[in-house]
Amino acid sequence: MKSSVRIVISGLPGSGKTFSILKIIELLEGDGFSIGGMVTLPILEEGRRVGYYIENWATKEKEIFAHISYTNSKIKYGKFGVMLSVLEGIGVASLEYALQNNDLVVIDEVGTVQVESDIFADEVRNVIKSDKPFVITIHKKSRHPLLQEIRRKDDVRILEVTAVNVKILPFKVLNIFHTDESYKNDSNKNQ
Repeated sequence: MKSSVRIVISGLPGSGKTFSILKIIELLEGDGFSIGGMVTLPILEEGRRVGYYIENWATKEKEIFAHISYTNSKIKYGKFGVMLSVLEGIGVASLEYALQNNDLVVIDEVGTVQVESDIFADEVRNVIKSDKPFVITIHKKSRHPLLQEIRRKDDVRILEVTAVNVKILPFKVLNIFHTDESYKNDSNKNQ
């Protein structure tokens, strides 16, 4: 499927970026999209966040990316130690797979920690330079050159997620796909 829909969801930590992208995935898969890429999911123990997984959405493979027990890690995200090797393994592999095999690439998230990996940043650049539609979440305030590059792309629509719009934003994104001419043309072929 070819589509001109290329969406970046910007927001602060805790604003609902992951919630939004998971709902967008659910809605678009319901419309028959094949979706690949990576999502970052919290690890909860007794209701407390103790780390994050990275999951390859297409294959459902996942690994722990950040955890409070990773005390020897040189890279920290708040109280969590980060394993960039996981991002460079499963994260990069999920994007490569999605570019080859899926209709849409999702990346949750390109943030201040993820841009520490040149390998991951290069694969994100491959996604944004491709002709694949994508939905990417980014940290709102980061000024890293990769995030600035993503924001400057002429063909990208940037939507901000907030506490006020977090539940309606996924439906707005679905509407963008429904009004995209190339999406409508491709979806009509399946009817």
